[in-house]
Amino acid sequence: MKAWPSAKGSANLLKGEQGLLIYHRDELTIDILWAALQTASGLMELAIALACVGAGWLIARRVYRRFFEPQPGRLDRFLPYVGFRVVLPIASQVLVIASAAVWVLLLKRPAHVLPIVSAMLFWLAVIRVLAAMLRQAMPKGRFERGSEQSLSVLLWLAFITWAIGADSLVIDWLQSVTFHVGKSRLDLLIVITAILWVAVILVGAMWVSRLIDNRLMRVTELDMNLRIVFSKLARTILIVAAVLIALPIVGIDLTVLSVFGGALGVGLGFGLQKIASNYVSGFIILLDRSIRIGDRLMVDNRVGYVSQITARYVVLKGLDGSEALVPNDTLIANTVINQSYSDKAIWTSLQVQVAYGTDLDLALKLMGDAAQHPRLLKNPAPAAFVTAFGDNGITLELGFWVSDPENGFMGLKSDLNLAIWRSFKEHGVAMPFPQREVRILNPAAMPGPSPSIQEGPPCSEG
Repeated sequence: MKAWPSAKGSANLLKGEQGLLIYHRDELTIDILWAALQTASGLMELAIALACVGAGWLIARRVYRRFFEPQPGRLDRFLPYVGFRVVLPIASQVLVIASAAVWVLLLKRPAHVLPIVSAMLFWLAVIRVLAAMLRQAMPKGRFERGSEQSLSVLLWLAFITWAIGADSLVIDWLQSVTFHVGKSRLDLLIVITAILWVAVILVGAMWVSRLIDNRLMRVTELDMNLRIVFSKLARTILIVAAVLIALPIVGIDLTVLSVFGGALGVGLGFGLQKIASNYVSGFIILLDRSIRIGDRLMVDNRVGYVSQITARYVVLKGLDGSEALVPNDTLIANTVINQSYSDKAIWTSLQVQVAYGTDLDLALKLMGDAAQHPRLLKNPAPAAFVTAFGDNGITLELGFWVSDPENGFMGLKSDLNLAIWRSFKEHGVAMPFPQREVRILNPAAMPGPSPSIQEGPPCSEG
C-alpha cells in the first residue's frame, strides 16, 4: 500500500499547477483513498463532501426554479442549457475546494478525500458540457435529455474507473489483442481509442456544422436551396476533416485508408449504386432549384408539399398529415408535376346544378358574385360556366385561382358553396334533385280493382 501524500503534496493537489483542482493519478490512488476512509478524519471529509454536493444540488434547484421553470423554452437554447447543466458540479466543487482549504489551513493536516471528490466534480462538469454539445450536434429528436444524462453518467463512471486505477487490467488485455491491416500492426486498444477520438472530433464537427446551418438559415437574402447546399457541403467537409484529423492523433497512418479505397469503390459500383445515385441526385435538385421547400408536387398520383430536402430523399407531406419519403433519384429520373414551380397559385373549381327553366344568365352572375373570398385571386377573377346538361338539371361550374393552396381547399369550397346556396335561395334559383315519373300504360290488365289515375306532380325518388 502506498504512503499518504505529504502536506506539501496535498497543497499542490489543492491548488494545482494552473490554480485548478484536478486529479493527479500519481499521488492519489484507490489504496490511498481506501486507507483514508478507514480513519475518522477520512470519514469526516467524506461527510463534508456529501454535504457540499447536497448544497450544490439545492443551489441547482433554486437556479432552475428562478430562471428555467418560468421559461421552459430556455432549456432548448445551447448556452443557457449548458449553464444549467454545470451549476450542480461547479457549485459543489467550489464548496469542496473551500472546505479543503479550511481543512488544510485550520487543522494543519493534509486532505485526502476532498481533493478526489473535487476532481470528480470537475470532470463531471466537463463531461456534462461535452454531452450537451453532442445533444446540440445531433438532429432534433434523436438525442434527448434522458439519453444525454445517461451518457454523462456512463462517461463519469468510466473516468472514475480510470482514476482509481482499475483500468490497467482492461488496458493490458486490449493491447494483447493484435491484428494487421496492410503493413500496419494494430491492437484493440488503438482501435477503440481511434473510435473514441473520431467520435469526439465528429461531435465537435457536427456541432460546428449545426451552428453554420443555423446561421445560414437566417440569411434571407440567399435562396433556400443554396442555403441547404452550403449547409450540407459544410457538414460533409467538416466530417471528412474530422476523420482525417482524428486518425493520425491515435497513430493510424492515413495510408491504411487506401486498403479500403478499392473496396469502397467496388461497393459504390454495385451494392451502394442506388444510395450514391440518391445523394448525387439530392445535390442536383438543390443546385438546379427545380424543387424547393414548400412546393406542391404530384408524384405517382400522390399530392403533397415538400417539407424537407435531405441528401437521400425528399419529404412529401400530404394534406392529411401523412409524410412520404421520395428517393431523390425518383425525382430526377421520372416526370414530376410541380404545381408551384413558377407560381404557387392553383386553379380549381366546384360544380353546381340548377333546374331546367332557370335563368342561366342570372345563375352565372350570382355564382360569380358569390366568389368573394380573401383567399381567391382578383386577377384572373373567378368565372362561372355552363358545362353540361344532365338528367336532372343543368351543370354549372365556378372556376377560381387560389393564392394559398397549402392551406387546403375543403374549408374554402365549403364557404363558397354556402355563399352560392344563400344567393340562389334569395333570388329563387331552384337546385334540382333526382326525379322519376311512373306511368301505367294498361291499367285494365292489372289484377284487382282498377286504380284511379289522378293528375298531380310526378313521384319523386331520392
